[in-house]
Amino acid sequence: MYLNRHTNENDKSYTKLKMNQSEFLNIVIPFKDKVFRLAKRLLVSTEEAEDATQELYFKLWKNKSKLKDYNNVEAFAMTMTKNYCFDRLKSKQASNLTLVHSNYKENDTSLQNRVELNDSVSIVHQLIENLPEQQKLIIQLRDIEQYEYDEIAEMLNLKPTAIRVTLSRARKTIKEQLIKQHNYGIS
Repeated sequence: MYLNRHTNENDKSYTKLKMNQSEFLNIVIPFKDKVFRLAKRLLVSTEEAEDATQELYFKLWKNKSKLKDYNNVEAFAMTMTKNYCFDRLKSKQASNLTLVHSNYKENDTSLQNRVELNDSVSIVHQLIENLPEQQKLIIQLRDIEQYEYDEIAEMLNLKPTAIRVTLSRARKTIKEQLIKQHNYGIS
C-alpha cells in the first residue's frame, strides 16, 4: 500500500498510494460475520445489527489509510462495534432496545425435542442477558465468537487474567442458575 518513490535524488520522500476497494475488502470481509453477530448480541434486532455493521464499515472505509497502523484490524473493528452498540443503546433513539441473541440453528429433530431445545436455549439466553455487561460481552466474544483471551483483552483493554476470571464467574453464574431452573419443582 506504500511505494518508495523518489521525486528527485535529493528528496527521499515516500508517496502514499491510496488503498483501493479490493484491498480494503480483502482486509475487512473475513470478520464481517463476527462484527454482525456481536452487534446482534448487543442490539435488539437484525435491522439494528445491520445498521451497526454498515456504520462500522463506513467508518473503516473513511479511515482506510489508517488501517495499516493497527496490528489487528479485526480486534479494532470489534472494539469499534462494541462502542458503537453501547452508544446506540445509551441514545434516546434506542430507549426501547434490549439485549438479544439468537443464532441457534436446529437440525431435523422431533417437535418435542425442538421445543425442549428452544426452551433450554431461551433460558441460557435469558441468563446471559441478566449478567453484568462486561460478563455478557466476554461470553459473546469467547464462547460464541471463539476469540482468544489475548484478542479479547486487546479489544476490551483488559488483562488476559481479568478476562479469564470474568469468564469463569459468568459461566459459574449461568451454571448455578441453570441448575436452579432445572431443579425447580423437583426437590
